[in-house]
Amino acid sequence: MTNSVSSATDKKRTISAFFAGVGGIELGFKQTGEFRVVYANEFDKNAQITYAENNPETPLDKRDIHDVQSTEVPYADVIMGGFPCQAFSIAGYRKGFEDDRGDLFFELLRIIKDNQPETVFVENVKNLVSHDHGRTFKVIREALAANGYYLKWKVLNGKDHGNIPQNRERIYLVGFKNKEVYDNFSFPEEVKLTTKLQDIINFSATENVAAYGKTNDERYAYYEGKQPFYEQLEEAITSQETVYQWRRQYVRENKSGVVPTLTANMGTGGHNVPLILTDEGKIRKLTPKETFNAQGYPKEFKLPDISNGQLYKEAGNSVVVPVIKRIAENIVTALDSVAKDETAIDNVADTKYALVYADIEGRSEGESYVAKYSNSREELEDYVRQQEAELLDDDQYLKLVQKNKNDKFYMIIEI
Repeated sequence: MTNSVSSATDKKRTISAFFAGVGGIELGFKQTGEFRVVYANEFDKNAQITYAENNPETPLDKRDIHDVQSTEVPYADVIMGGFPCQAFSIAGYRKGFEDDRGDLFFELLRIIKDNQPETVFVENVKNLVSHDHGRTFKVIREALAANGYYLKWKVLNGKDHGNIPQNRERIYLVGFKNKEVYDNFSFPEEVKLTTKLQDIINFSATENVAAYGKTNDERYAYYEGKQPFYEQLEEAITSQETVYQWRRQYVRENKSGVVPTLTANMGTGGHNVPLILTDEGKIRKLTPKETFNAQGYPKEFKLPDISNGQLYKEAGNSVVVPVIKRIAENIVTALDSVAKDETAIDNVADTKYALVYADIEGRSEGESYVAKYSNSREELEDYVRQQEAELLDDDQYLKLVQKNKNDKFYMIIEI
């Protein structure tokens, strides 16, 4: 029995995870039954506690990613991460390594470049494509493409693609070493939202601590004399068909009838915290457990004994797990369509220039890869003319992104 279990485990594709948080991305991949995590890196001390509580079998590296050497990271089929994004130079990814701020993406790129996994997976905020007027995503896209990855990205919403009642739009970027795998991959289609607010939030007075947390705890209650803005809450919060937020000066109702986008600062200072009307007509905020439910975490996911503020932060920084699982299932299908020994194709040539092709649908979807390498810029320009295609410079690209236009084009980058 032990040997058969070990054999099954050995056949699973492996993951090295960075900026792991509490492990939501890895969890979605693991739920497919096709992946196992061989390494995780997370610097936040509280997130480390939650991660370790739920993944005791996973080696957790608690160092800053800047201190992690590529040789210390075990080879994995997939390298993944949801890094915080900072503005950095549009001059190219090599310029970025010289940036004194040590941008976190370039640390992840360093490890990807040295380890060459067959697949990369990145999750980030919806506006990554337009961040810093389009410069940030341009560098990310070109850097990964120049290192031999065929890329597809798309903005997906938790309520539309994960059957989870939270309005949460995030961008997901997937890169493959093999062009055929890339061709065979597609992001999941929309699904009908059948999960109700009552499935993830306890509106009744009866507690179910394991599923929803201590919903009767005084810390979550709102009433007259406790909050100076209570009269505004009482006037506005009238329905159980939606979730509300206190937005410093006013009450915001989520018109789509789902949980509003969870944020890392919810529950701090009374701002952004999701609020509900209970069956008893009382107003309370969601418990930390309910916010994890709203991210699609299974009810058995454990929350450690740390402050609620940290738990809210961890939930707000996390991902909609069912969306990740559906993407991971499509990744498996694409990878399985090509023999494994044919997937590790390195397209990076020892040349000066790369001609990067991109097909974008505004800021929400696109694909990109290096179409040709050369030591001659003129050769690449001639190639584009033969294709009767557009060749954009940096300024033209930035204007395209800012106008949220659809287009197919080439760009020449120095590598």
